[in-house]
Amino acid sequence: MEIICGLLDVPREDASTFRSAARNSGVPKIPPENAVVQSIMPFTSMLTFMSNIFCTSLRDTPLMAMVRQFDEETVLDKVLETFWQKGWQATSMADLAEAADVQRGSLYHAYGGKEQLFLLAFDRYATRFLTEAQTALVAPSADLALRRFFDVAIANMTAGSPARGCLTTKTAAEVDAVGEQVQERLQVLLDDLEAVITKALSGKAIRTRLSTSPAEAARVIVTFTRGLAVIERVYRERDRLHALADSFVALLLKHGT
Repeated sequence: MEIICGLLDVPREDASTFRSAARNSGVPKIPPENAVVQSIMPFTSMLTFMSNIFCTSLRDTPLMAMVRQFDEETVLDKVLETFWQKGWQATSMADLAEAADVQRGSLYHAYGGKEQLFLLAFDRYATRFLTEAQTALVAPSADLALRRFFDVAIANMTAGSPARGCLTTKTAAEVDAVGEQVQERLQVLLDDLEAVITKALSGKAIRTRLSTSPAEAARVIVTFTRGLAVIERVYRERDRLHALADSFVALLLKHGT
C-alpha cells in the first residue's frame, strides 16, 4: 500500500489511513485537502469488493466442478457396462460410482445425475454399434452383407458373461420408467440403424437380389433384430439366433435369379 501511495505522492501520514481503510473494507476518513487519496478511494473500494466476491465464489465452488480428477473415457465405459448388465431401473448412482471407482458426489458434480450419465454412455454404445453395422454391410453380395450384419447384431447381444443382451431392447422394455430424453435417444438409434441398412442395400448388385425395396427390407430387418433380442433373453442360445437369422435372410432374397 505504501508503494501505491508513494507512486501517487501521498503523504506518509495519509498512507497509514489509506492502508487501514483497505484492510477494514470500509470508507476511511481522509483529510479533505488530500485530493489524490480522495480520488483513488472509490477505485480501491471496488477492488476490495470484487476480491471478496471472487474468494467467496472460489471457496464455494466444488473442486470436481473445476477439475475432473478422473479419466472420462474410462468412467463412461464403466457406466455403459453397468447399465448394460443391470438395466436402467436396477442401476443406481451408487452402482455407477462403485463401478467407475469415483465418488458419487463427483459424478453428480461432473454429469448431473443418472439420466445424463446414461445418455452419454448410450451415445458411445450407439456410435460403436452403428460403425460396426456399417462396416459389416460392405460386401459384394446381398447374402453376405446381411449375414455379416446379423453376426454383428448377435455378437452385440450375446457379449459378456453372463450375456448382457441388447441394451436398446432392454431399455425399451423399461420405457415407462425412463425419461423422455432416453426414449427419444432409443428412437434415434433405431432410425439411424434403418438409414444405415437402407443405404447399404441400395447398391445395384445388392438391391436386385432383394425380394422387396431397400427401405422396406431395412425396416423389417430392424424390427426382426428386436425380436431376435427377445429370443436371446428367453433361450440364451447363440446357435438358435444364427439359425433364425439365416432363415430370415433367405426370406429377404430372391431365388432362382
